[in-house]
Amino acid sequence: MGFSCGIVGLPNVGKSTLFNSLSTAKAEAANFPFCTIEPNVGVVPVPDPRLAPLAKVFQSEKILPTAIQFVDIAGLVRGASKGEGLGNQFLSHIREVDAIAHVVRCFVDENVTHVDGKVDPVADIATIETELCLKDLDTVQKRLDRARKQSKGGDPLERLAVDVCEKLAAHLDQGKPARSLPFEEEKSQTLVQHMQLLTAKPVFYVANVDEASLRNLNENPHYRALAVHAESEAALVVPICAALEEQIAELEPADRPEFLESAGLAEPGLNSVIRTGYALLGLITFLTAGPKETRAWTVRKGSTAPQAAGVIHTDFERGFIKAEVIWWEDLVQLGSEAKCREAGKLAIEGKEYIVRDGDVMHFRFNV
Repeated sequence: MGFSCGIVGLPNVGKSTLFNSLSTAKAEAANFPFCTIEPNVGVVPVPDPRLAPLAKVFQSEKILPTAIQFVDIAGLVRGASKGEGLGNQFLSHIREVDAIAHVVRCFVDENVTHVDGKVDPVADIATIETELCLKDLDTVQKRLDRARKQSKGGDPLERLAVDVCEKLAAHLDQGKPARSLPFEEEKSQTLVQHMQLLTAKPVFYVANVDEASLRNLNENPHYRALAVHAESEAALVVPICAALEEQIAELEPADRPEFLESAGLAEPGLNSVIRTGYALLGLITFLTAGPKETRAWTVRKGSTAPQAAGVIHTDFERGFIKAEVIWWEDLVQLGSEAKCREAGKLAIEGKEYIVRDGDVMHFRFNV
C-alpha cells in the first residue's frame, strides 16, 4: 500500500536537494534500506520516536518503521499546461501522487539564479497554481461538454455533472484551486474525484530558507509572506534549509546529534517534512511489538480494527475475531503486557473499533 507525496516547485528552489536529502538520510533503523523505485521515486521511513522504547520493552531483535513515497517531479515552467518544457510529463506525474509538497524559495543568494530574476514566494506559488488550474480547466471543460450532451436524455447524474463542472470551471478560471471549492453532496464529490484534478490534491509548503533564518523565521520577509499566504488557504508550512539538510543526510547517524545541536535544531527538518506529508495524506500509525520485531504499520485515519489487521495480512482481516489493544505509553510505562492487563490497560476490541495513532495491537483471527 504505497502512499505518495509529490515534490513540486519552480527550477532552482531546492527541490532536488530536498529529494536527494530524503533519499540519502540513512534511516535510524539500520535494516530499512532506502530504495529508489524509479530515478525520481524514493521510499522514505517515517520517523517515529515510539518504536525504540517499545522495542526495549520486548527486547526486539529489529525495528521496522513504516514508510511513505516521495516523488521528485521535474521543475515546472510557465506554459507547462500547454506542453512547454517537460509540461505533459510533469503534469502526468502530479496526477499520480496523493498529496503535494510545494517547495518555495525563501532565501536570497547571488550565486543561485531565480527563473524570474527575483525572490517572491507568493508569485512563485501563483505561477505553479496557474499552470495546474489551466490544466484542470481543460479537464473540466471536456467533462462539461460530455455532460451537456448526455444530460439531454434526462440522465440525473449527467445533469448534476453539468452543475458541478460549471461551478468548477468558473472557480478555476479565477485561478483558484479545486480543493478550495468544497461540494457537500457525496455524488458531487465522487464526480470531482473521478476527474482526478491536479488542484484538488492536498498541499503543504516547504519554505527553503537560509541557515541564519532557521533561528529567527520572523526576520525573513519571504518566509513571512509565505506564511500569510498559507494561512489564507489553511495550508501548513514547514521551514527547512535544504543545503543544511543535505549536510545532515550525508553524516553517519552517530554524528548527527552534535551537528544538529550546533545548528540549533532539535531534529532534522526532513523529519517534519515526512511527518507533515504523512498527516496530510490522512494516515496514522499503529504498532505491533514482540521479541522478533517492533513494527509500525500505516492505515488511513478512521480505519477499523479488521482493516488494520488486513494491512498485516488479508487472512487476518477475513478471519478477524478480536484485537487486543494497549496504548503505547501505558506499555512503555508499565513495562509488559501482563502488567498492562493487571492494571486494566489492555482492551479487547471488536470489529467496530476505530484504530488510534499509537495503538499497540495484537490480532486474534481464525481462517
